[in-house]
Amino acid sequence: MKPFDKITGIAAPIPEINIDTDSIIPKQFLKLATEHTMLQDTVFRLDGLTESCNSLPAIVVCNEQHRFLINEQLKAINRLPDATILEPVGKNTAPALTLAAIWSLKHDKDSTLLALPADQHIGSSEAFHEVVTEAQILANQGYFITFGVNPTLPETGFGYIKTEPMLGNFENGQINVMRVAKFVEKPDVKTAKEYLDSGEYLWNSGMFMMKAGVWIDLVKEFRLDIFEACIQAYDKGSTDGNFFRPDKTAFGECPSDSIDYAVAENIDVNRGNPCPIVFEFKSDWSDLGTWTALADKLTSDPNNNVLKGDVMAEDVSNSIVISDGRLLAAVGLDNVVIVETPDAILVTSKEKINDVGKLVLKMRASGRTEHSNHLKVHRPWGTYEILDKGRGFQVKHLRIDPGQSISLQRHKHRAEHWVVVKGNAKVVCGNETYELLENQSTYVPKGVKHGLLNPGTKILEIVEVQSGEVIDEEDIERFEDSYGRI
Repeated sequence: MKPFDKITGIAAPIPEINIDTDSIIPKQFLKLATEHTMLQDTVFRLDGLTESCNSLPAIVVCNEQHRFLINEQLKAINRLPDATILEPVGKNTAPALTLAAIWSLKHDKDSTLLALPADQHIGSSEAFHEVVTEAQILANQGYFITFGVNPTLPETGFGYIKTEPMLGNFENGQINVMRVAKFVEKPDVKTAKEYLDSGEYLWNSGMFMMKAGVWIDLVKEFRLDIFEACIQAYDKGSTDGNFFRPDKTAFGECPSDSIDYAVAENIDVNRGNPCPIVFEFKSDWSDLGTWTALADKLTSDPNNNVLKGDVMAEDVSNSIVISDGRLLAAVGLDNVVIVETPDAILVTSKEKINDVGKLVLKMRASGRTEHSNHLKVHRPWGTYEILDKGRGFQVKHLRIDPGQSISLQRHKHRAEHWVVVKGNAKVVCGNETYELLENQSTYVPKGVKHGLLNPGTKILEIVEVQSGEVIDEEDIERFEDSYGRI
């Protein structure tokens, strides 16, 4: 094998959350199949690869609302990305990859991108490294690379790639390299069985690899509108630490489209470079897009149940019962899915699990926010969790990391009461600065400037009671902030 150039940028686009269970629980940030979140597993998967290819740290492209959660999770595993590109609004994977390519070319004109969705389970990192290393050779020659998985059943929840033999010598060890005949969307059961029986189809993993310049040329060719919106958003964007913010107005005008629809499906397979080719990825793989797909990766009990979290089951069979907090008790059930989270509880039969999206649409239509606004919210200083709320009040549990602070701010419509339940706090309220110890409290009147610092070495926990005619997270006027939010 000939030496190959280094990978100089790895993009891990986190697509806009689909209307499914992800709308309630962003699975990228959950510990599902392993002890780490799916985002953390995606970054860990690069460890051996980055050494062999001498690549830069990952570029993460995500929605702005997830920036603090992502930063916290990657900081926890000591894998902070080289850049986190914050989309002001989700526009699907094609604009996400375009932003990553523009960023990479600004830093290295010869960069190669490996685009990885952060919501997939891959059983073997070694198999992943092998196929990516081989694909790198052809990617550096200008080919548009995708990765397909050999289907083991007629799955209707995955997209498919129809393959055909390559012309020329593309033998790469034990890895099958084929030409892409076409991409096809999620089929019905009958069609999926036909795909499986034909032996001509692979599951579409959603992973891609190409020179950054190749992607830019292709998106200019097929979706110039996406490129122009992204380049304007990039040029007018701003940097805040390792966060890069594309211009909100320019990016808001960008069309929403996927890598497959916008580019991959439009490439003439007979054009030569960069014709799309697919590497068969031989590993245990799943995008865990359904609770049943997740259950396949978890250990079952003798009654074929997947029980996770604080769960008690009696006379329950063939079911998935998952609790994220409270005790979840189930009796006399068969073939059901029950998932408890702080935001909502899902109860359905396995046969109807794919209809959850209909409920999310009903939530949106009725003005409910459980699918998008979560009770636990991450901030650069720590987290807060909503304990209770009603007309004219809201109760929060604040957890402030050591050495971190809440910005100097004031509220026009609400007052706040703070009770320290663990740790010590340094408080600024009006013209006063003072310390609060455990079991001590203070009152912040409406319209008064205030701030909060954790000067200690342990997490500071505070119960905050908000009261006023308007309780809204937008009711914040900042004067000093350590995290560039002014």
